[in-house]
Amino acid sequence: MSYHLSQLGWDDRFVPAYRRFDRPDSTPGRVLRADRGICTVLTETGVTRATLGGAMLIEAARDPAALPCAGDWAVLRHWPDRRTTLELVLPRHTTLIRRTADKDSSGQVLAANMDTVAVVEPIHPEPDDARVERLLALAWESGADPLLVLTKSDTTRDPEAMARQFAELAPGVPVLPVSVRRGRGLEALRAHLGPGRTMALLGRSGAGKSTLVNALAGSNLMQVQEIRDADGKGRHTTAYRNLVPIPGGGAVIDTPGIRGVGLLDTGGGLDRAFADVTDLAGRCRFDDCRHETEPGCAVQAALADGTLPPRRLASWRKLRREVEVESGRRSARLARQRRLPAPPSPRRL
Repeated sequence: MSYHLSQLGWDDRFVPAYRRFDRPDSTPGRVLRADRGICTVLTETGVTRATLGGAMLIEAARDPAALPCAGDWAVLRHWPDRRTTLELVLPRHTTLIRRTADKDSSGQVLAANMDTVAVVEPIHPEPDDARVERLLALAWESGADPLLVLTKSDTTRDPEAMARQFAELAPGVPVLPVSVRRGRGLEALRAHLGPGRTMALLGRSGAGKSTLVNALAGSNLMQVQEIRDADGKGRHTTAYRNLVPIPGGGAVIDTPGIRGVGLLDTGGGLDRAFADVTDLAGRCRFDDCRHETEPGCAVQAALADGTLPPRRLASWRKLRREVEVESGRRSARLARQRRLPAPPSPRRL
């Protein structure tokens, strides 16, 4: 089966970067799935399996975040012995990345080159405000447009009221209540797709991400499992990141259910996820206001008149502390790396 790569997002953002590697034995392709040392890649002639080339392995040794992931555009090289190698990843337009559990504050790339990051949160049994805020900060940080999708909206009498409630936690972010069972909200979700556009789904296990992929693709491509009614928990269905082309153009990246999401040290996504709080902080009398007992504190005034919920401020403080700690860890890691001898530079194709 042949594909028009432009339908999957191949455009002027990537063509110039690929041009200097364009040669008879090379082709561009988009990574559908990345496993250890091997990737499933979609090219204009179909799906192929590619091992990592030497230059790619050297680059990954320098920075594990450089490893291919779902959504990447890559340069493939085809060898006379019918092998195919993935030689390098083209510069990413957007990157969804979370902090790993190690103490060095390194990052794990979840998806790349998406136009929209949809934070998927189930209404049943009970949505988690703090998780939504954390995931939205991650979505903002990616450089893509955030979207909040409230799944299983058929479990509440007034899904629109629920959407309005969550809009207060997501300033500047569209909120879509969706029910795959009743077909509600799917057309509004499809409006964020289309030729050349990619959407990444981000949420906990059991949120309904794989069910959304199947509904958008029009077939049961992703395995789904029943979730316990009591607590909404179940086994992880998607165990790897996977890009799925959508009929009519565009693609969806399904990510594994995430139990814990660590933020990296940039903080820009956090400021945008908490735009209401940061806007208030900018109105305080003193630039170094700690928003506690200082005179002229706009944050404390908003708490007093009820326009800013105490839980919202507490969540902002918690995530800011986390970002500050990660900033210190990352600075220490980079300092250690500068003292180490640099690995050999990868040769050009």
